[in-house]
Amino acid sequence: MSNPNNPELKSFVPVSADSHFPIQNLPYGVFTSKDYKDPQVGVAIGDKVLNLSFLEREGHVSLSQKVFQGGSLNDFMELGPAEWQKARERISELLREDTPLIRDNASLQQQCLLPQSEVSMHIPVKIGDYTDFYSSREHASNVGSMFRDKNNPLLPNWTHLPVGYHGRASSVVVSGTDFHRPCGQVMPPDASAPKFAPCSRLDYELEMAFFIGKGSELGKAVPVSEAENHIFGLVLMNDWSARDIQKWEYQPLGPFVSKSFATSISPWVVPLAALKPFAVKGPEQDPQPLDYLQHPSDLLPHYQIDLEVYLKPQELASKQRISRASAGNLYWSMAQQLAHHTVTGCNLRPGDLMASGTVSGKTEDSRGCLLELSWGGKNPLTVAEQQRTFLKDGDEVTMTGWCQGDGYRVGFGEVKGEVLPAKL
Repeated sequence: MSNPNNPELKSFVPVSADSHFPIQNLPYGVFTSKDYKDPQVGVAIGDKVLNLSFLEREGHVSLSQKVFQGGSLNDFMELGPAEWQKARERISELLREDTPLIRDNASLQQQCLLPQSEVSMHIPVKIGDYTDFYSSREHASNVGSMFRDKNNPLLPNWTHLPVGYHGRASSVVVSGTDFHRPCGQVMPPDASAPKFAPCSRLDYELEMAFFIGKGSELGKAVPVSEAENHIFGLVLMNDWSARDIQKWEYQPLGPFVSKSFATSISPWVVPLAALKPFAVKGPEQDPQPLDYLQHPSDLLPHYQIDLEVYLKPQELASKQRISRASAGNLYWSMAQQLAHHTVTGCNLRPGDLMASGTVSGKTEDSRGCLLELSWGGKNPLTVAEQQRTFLKDGDEVTMTGWCQGDGYRVGFGEVKGEVLPAKL
């Protein structure tokens, strides 16, 4: 069986050089169509979807048990890395240009290879728990400079552990799901009491997130060296934020309703195995973390994922890029996040979702949210002659990301959503 990451592999399905979904990627998703009313598990290849649920029923994909019939990826993710790799190798084989099974069977193609334009994508995983970290040093430093001390922007614990909070899994939605501007308590400047009002400082947050595949036992910590055995794959995330609601509510326990109204993710889960050719060392950590957070010397714990954010006001016909960043410079790695998450014995479960927090870079155009781009609202952003400090009703935000290979991309597609007026 050939290596699915081999850059020389070609599929019989036409794939352009700038497509996010070449044969080296093979991301998983869940879809329905006019012919498949029940949710099906599929893999993206070029502008098509390969129906794994159908192929499993027909005996063309076979693992240790049937896992693609439940309408989500959870059963498959729970099998663990060996079965993930077995499935990846089989799917790659079926799609290779030299494999005739689907290539030369027009009837089979019609049943299992569908245009992406003709399917509806759904949340790919039944999400049990959701944790959001704060892993970008640049983002944390910018926020600390705005609201605390520009000379000492990081709180004392930030360089010693991956700071995080538990979010709300029920309001995680798939790309293309629009949402209403949230309402809540806000404290106006110079007021003596809060008021109930629509959020006036609505923001996006550019993030990456990963799904837990195989879980862990309650009471058993997962070491950094084993953490990636529990990570199934990654998605793009927009963790929408109500900054004015958050400012009033967050002390002393952190974000609550200001972050729980909507969190958008891309529909395709890129397997961690597909990202291995793009592994990088990441930034130097100083001070050196405690032993349980240190990476083995042979581990490249970060991934060079190029990220972009686009904004389209309702009045405009096209979107405008407003930010670029890279997940490769995140300070805390996914392995460190998992190790810290479980160090007290907290158990992992298949389908748990964990996010990086806002991804920002060192330059102004690499800041991962409007709070940073407008520097707290002081420096409005110009989008096609319109001014933005925070999001207005009708604004559509689109995020995309990919790893660039030699003549091909391993990408995540996009995650987008539009802000609808508040419900009062």
